[in-house]
Amino acid sequence: MTISQIEACELTKNFDGLLALEQVSVRAESGKITAIVGINGSGKTTLLRLLAGLDMPSDGKILIDTKVVTTEELRGLCTMVFQKSIMLGGKVYDNIAYGLRVNRVSRREIPKKVKSALAFVNLDGFEKRKARKLSSGEQQRVALARALALERAVLLIDEPTANVDPANTMLIEQSIREAAHSRVIVLSTHNLAQARRMSHSAVHLYRGSVVEQGETTSFFANPRDERTILFINGELQF
Repeated sequence: MTISQIEACELTKNFDGLLALEQVSVRAESGKITAIVGINGSGKTTLLRLLAGLDMPSDGKILIDTKVVTTEELRGLCTMVFQKSIMLGGKVYDNIAYGLRVNRVSRREIPKKVKSALAFVNLDGFEKRKARKLSSGEQQRVALARALALERAVLLIDEPTANVDPANTMLIEQSIREAAHSRVIVLSTHNLAQARRMSHSAVHLYRGSVVEQGETTSFFANPRDERTILFINGELQF
């Protein structure tokens, strides 16, 4: 399914009385990368999980192309790559094929999709490698391939290159840029240089609220909110 945008409208999320997000509104468009930036604990991962349909909001709604959707519908349209990817035991092939089998992709199509996804992240020929023996950067690329193989309209990525070496970081960023041509991509990062070079628009979350958002160039060149100015300068305190 092709979509043009996903939109969060006044999303609020409480965890046992702890307010993690408060009336957050964000829109991300197909063909573009939207970066969610902020210090640790600002609510970035919580927002991605809500958009992915992995958690339910306490209040607010999520729209796909102006239509309100349920968490179940979101799970069919979105997929998420986590900061610390969990590799299943066995081969790289099995890790990518698992999600395809769960989604009832035909046995004939699975090998083609696995091969294509691995090529997309520059891991051609890795099918028989032991997944848990790979470097952290290679594992993150396998996780990205696993998500891309599902061919979902929305890809959500949490801290895509945390604790990843520069060479794998470059390859991951390259793959994400290519993937954005045909889908909506929302990524969270505390790496401002990464957000600046990769995204088309940026959103600053602070203590669960959006304090600033806009086109990336103007977001970094002319921030309006004092907290964003401090964050960009590395001076924002918890």
